[in-house]
Amino acid sequence: MAGHGTPDITPDGRGLTVTVIAGSWHNEITDGLIAGALRVLTAAGAAHTLIRVPGAFELPLAAQTALRTGADAVVCLGVIIRGGTPHFDFVSNAATHGLTRVALDEGKPVGFGVLTLDDEQQGLDRAGLAGSREDKGAEAAAAAIATAVAIRELQRA
Repeated sequence: MAGHGTPDITPDGRGLTVTVIAGSWHNEITDGLIAGALRVLTAAGAAHTLIRVPGAFELPLAAQTALRTGADAVVCLGVIIRGGTPHFDFVSNAATHGLTRVALDEGKPVGFGVLTLDDEQQGLDRAGLAGSREDKGAEAAAAAIATAVAIRELQRA
């Protein structure tokens, strides 16, 4: 399982506006991801809002819109569980490539908290719930804030 070597990022998000965008599938896992992200954003002092979209496929457009309308960063959260058809691959690739494109096109951070899983248990292990080994929502939020701060520093240099 991943998680070994995870950096300890404690960002200062004061002065940042962050939009958390979450899919609506697999509520127990997604709600855990959201709770972790919101906890980190609050502790970092970042202003934040939460927007729900139907699923992971819709994350890139919502992220782009949030960044274009004033967010300094977005944190995208979703859950995609492998099934018996190629649908998993199509949605996973679309979400990953779409969010990468949004970050590069907009020049702003996209915290990537989209879990691509073989089964539900893997998600429960990563959702930051009681008994989880990892908190991917918190990690995605910390990465988004830290990257936003780094970009501001680069723009001032």
